[in-house]
Amino acid sequence: MSTYVYGITAASHPALPDGMGGVGDPPRPVRVLREGELAAVVSDAPEGLRPKRRELLAHQNILSEVGAAGCVLPMRFGSVAPDDDAVTGVLAERAEHYRERLRALDGRVEYNIKANHVEDAVLHHVMAGNPEIRALAEANRQAGGGSYDDKIRLGEMVAAAVKAKEAEDGTVLERALEGSADAVSVGPESTGWLANISYLVKRETAEEFLAAVDQARKDMPHLEVRLNGPLPPYSFVEPGPAEPAGTAAGGADTGAG
Repeated sequence: MSTYVYGITAASHPALPDGMGGVGDPPRPVRVLREGELAAVVSDAPEGLRPKRRELLAHQNILSEVGAAGCVLPMRFGSVAPDDDAVTGVLAERAEHYRERLRALDGRVEYNIKANHVEDAVLHHVMAGNPEIRALAEANRQAGGGSYDDKIRLGEMVAAAVKAKEAEDGTVLERALEGSADAVSVGPESTGWLANISYLVKRETAEEFLAAVDQARKDMPHLEVRLNGPLPPYSFVEPGPAEPAGTAAGGADTGAG
């Protein structure tokens, strides 16, 4: 039977609570596979697994439970190996890499920040900071709305200014928070957000990071800033060298929230 992999820990990691259930309906019992100094938290893989809310939460809950007791390298949802031997084989093959990641991420969590403009507020910023746009908008107003070409031109100018403001504000937000984090991982641009940034933060300094988020919200009220965390450090589990297709170690997650 295929083996579903939730995460990788040190073999010395505290034992799991009895009766933990993972993905599947009914939930598959969670167990631990050990190989040398490493261990993998796994269960049998249910057939036809889909990223439904219940399954995603089950995956997340296992990682949260394991992470509360010590460092865990989280695997992305749907990480499945052919069998238990394939999992322990990858642990043995990539042992040095996983040990290094466990040391680097010990005592740290991930916070994900997403941000977008508050539409009315950013338009005010754009108009206030661009005399050419203000002048054209006023000319159009006095001309009863302006010609078709003038309306198009104004729309293009506003759109370009908003896009430039998005890039500027994304950079400002990232820099405002990076001083309170150990590492930063910028998400893909095609997410629909002007900023999608993950921060690696020491548990002991999390309050400092959260205070920096609150300050950024006050300093940039034209932004809607969403915070998700603390999370397992999905965005900072760098995969080792390419593993064979279908092995568990190919599932290091890179996205949170």
